Amino acid sequence: MSRTYTDEGTGDALLLVHGHPFDRTMWAPQIAEFSRTHRVIAPDLRGYGSAPVVPGTTALSVFAEDVRALVDALGIERFTLGGLSMGGQIVMECYRLFPERINGLVLADTFPTAETPEGKAARNAMADRLLSEGMRGYADEVLDKMVAPYADASVRAQVHRMMTSTHPEGAAAALRGRAERPDYQDLLTTVTVPALVVVGRDDSYTPVSDAEAMHAAVPGSSLAVIESAAHLPNLEQPDAFNHALRAILARVAAKAKDRQPSPASRRL
Repeated sequence: MSRTYTDEGTGDALLLVHGHPFDRTMWAPQIAEFSRTHRVIAPDLRGYGSAPVVPGTTALSVFAEDVRALVDALGIERFTLGGLSMGGQIVMECYRLFPERINGLVLADTFPTAETPEGKAARNAMADRLLSEGMRGYADEVLDKMVAPYADASVRAQVHRMMTSTHPEGAAAALRGRAERPDYQDLLTTVTVPALVVVGRDDSYTPVSDAEAMHAAVPGSSLAVIESAAHLPNLEQPDAFNHALRAILARVAAKAKDRQPSPASRRL
């Protein structure tokens, strides 16, 4: 059985959670860049990529507990946690469940509100459709929203490949679970770690206005709007995305240094 996560580099830990319906390879530019300075972990969520297919319903809390189990297994006590879209909502669920483990947050192209009744119906209907039709028709339809039509052809091809490679049962289970997610708006106001909110300028799934509202809610957070990108700015404009991520990792490191006792206090 193939390993279901990437673990590269040494140093402070950075764990990245992919969105729907993708896999851990969506973080390839960030793994390549930040594994030079950090230990970067990128799992395939259950039902996606090389992870086992799990039919039924997969709640965000189940994904979050999978994240906790992975860092426990890897011996990682504290880490910076980032996620995109559904991955960002899993990050929020992680912060709800075990904030003491998290040194910093990256919330990319995501939103904190609970699903509306109409949204629940739409997600469940899409789950039914994926189970009956497979992934290709859906992938063809949404490609121009996932990545901008003007994106590099290789990026568009990678995104389409990830979507069509996803098992319909895993994707449907996540859709059903996501339809029942809690509202994280109040949680965001309690964040006490360095946080980055990042969004593609042309993202129609999670528009800039959503990112601005999250930025306003999270105390002391940073906001980065990535130009010439849609829903996957980490792939569409990796240099700009990495610049923003590098800045928040520097804030995390500075805060960790401030927590260290001085040599004089250690002698007391």
